[in-house]
Amino acid sequence: MRAHGVRIFCILPWMSTHIAISLEKRRKGQDGTFMIVFRLGHFRKTTVIPSGFRVLEKDWDAKRRQVRKTHRGTLSVSRINQQLLNQKALYLERIEQLKQANQLKGLTAIELKERLTNKRDSYSFFEFAERIIQELRKAQKFGNARNYDTVLGVLKTYQNQFGKEDLSFEEITYRFLVKFEHAHLEKGNSINGLSVYMRAIRALYNKAIKEGLAKREDYPFAEYKIRSKPTQKRAITVEEMRSILTIELEEDSHLFHYRNYFIASYMLWGISFMDLAFLKMSNISNGRISYRRRKTEKVYDIPISDQLAEIIAYYAEDKEGETFILPIIKREKLEDQYRDIKWARKRYNKGLREIGEQCGIEEKVTSYVARHSFATQALLNEIPIKAISEMLGHNNLSTTQVYLKSLPSQVLDDYSKQITLL
Repeated sequence: MRAHGVRIFCILPWMSTHIAISLEKRRKGQDGTFMIVFRLGHFRKTTVIPSGFRVLEKDWDAKRRQVRKTHRGTLSVSRINQQLLNQKALYLERIEQLKQANQLKGLTAIELKERLTNKRDSYSFFEFAERIIQELRKAQKFGNARNYDTVLGVLKTYQNQFGKEDLSFEEITYRFLVKFEHAHLEKGNSINGLSVYMRAIRALYNKAIKEGLAKREDYPFAEYKIRSKPTQKRAITVEEMRSILTIELEEDSHLFHYRNYFIASYMLWGISFMDLAFLKMSNISNGRISYRRRKTEKVYDIPISDQLAEIIAYYAEDKEGETFILPIIKREKLEDQYRDIKWARKRYNKGLREIGEQCGIEEKVTSYVARHSFATQALLNEIPIKAISEMLGHNNLSTTQVYLKSLPSQVLDDYSKQITLL
C-alpha cells in the first residue's frame, strides 16, 4: 500500500495488522513542518498515532522512514530516530501480547490504537475492574459482577485513606496485599472475608494478564498466599432435619414457606437458593427436575421424591411453562430478579434462624446448612465421595472434602467406641 508515493506498511507475520513510521502530509503546520506518525492498519482499517515529532518534508527520508541529518531541531537526529524505533518496538510488543492473549482479533483499529497509546506508565486496576463489571452485567452474570463491585468499593475506600483515587497493577505488590490484609484484620474483620476479597483481586489480575494489561512477572500472588479458616460445622443431623420438617407452622406464613424452601433445597441435592428461586415449571418433566446451575453451568437431572413432590404441588397449582415454581422472584427484568433473590435470601436466613431456635437446634441454621447437611448425610449413608462431589457439582474432590470436614460429634463418638480395648 502506498501514500503520497511512499510505501508505509509492513505486514506483521501473524495476521493483517500493519504498523510503520511515516510522515503525515495531509496537515501542514504554520512553520511548514509535518507530523511524524505511526500508521496503524488493522483488518483493512487504518488510523495514525502521532509521534510528537515534527520535521520539514525535506528533512524526512521516506525510503528509510527516518529523519535526515539535515534536520535542525532541539534534539539530535540520531536521538529522534532511536526514540521512534523504540516506540515502534513497544507498540509491536503490545500487539504481540494482545495476540498471545487472544484479544487482538476482537479489537477494531480504533480500539487497538487506544490500547497502544495508553500514555500512563501503568494501567488502572480500578478502570479495568469497572470494565469487567460492566461486561459481566451485559452478559447477565450479575452475581460475579456484584462480587467484583464489592471488592472494588473496598479497595477504593482503602486507597482513599492515603489520598489516592486510583490503583495501578504495578502497585498491587506482595507488600500491598500484606498491608491490605493487616488493615482488614485490624478492623476485626474475618480471615474468610479477606479471602473472598483476595480471590476477587487475584481473578481480576489474571484476567488483566490474559489481556496483556498486567505483566506476568509482576504477579503478586506467586508470593502471597490467600489464607482461610475452616468454617464452623454447618451440617445438622437427620433428626434435626426431621424436626424442621414436622414443626407445626401456620400455613402460608413466612416461616411456612422458608421451611418448604429449606426442605426442597435438601431434597434437590443441596441446590443453592438462587437456583431454587429460578426453577420454572418447564424444569419439571417425567417426575424429574432438570436445570443448569448458574454458578458452574453444570446440568442437573434429579428425581422428585414424594416429600419434594408435596412441596412442588403446593406451589405449582395453576402454573405452567415459564412460570417460576416458588413465589420468590417478583419482577421481569433479569437484573431486578437478582435483586429480588438477594433480599429474599436475607429474609430467608433470618427466618431459618427462627425455625432453628423453635426446633431447639444449637447450630445456626442458614441456607447453606441444607447443602452441607445433604453432603454429610450422603456420606453417612456410605455414598462414595466421588458421587457426592458429582451431586454437589464440584469440579474437584478437595472442594467436597471441605463440606465433609466436620462429621456430627455423635458419629465420631460411635466410631471411637469401635476402637476401644475393652
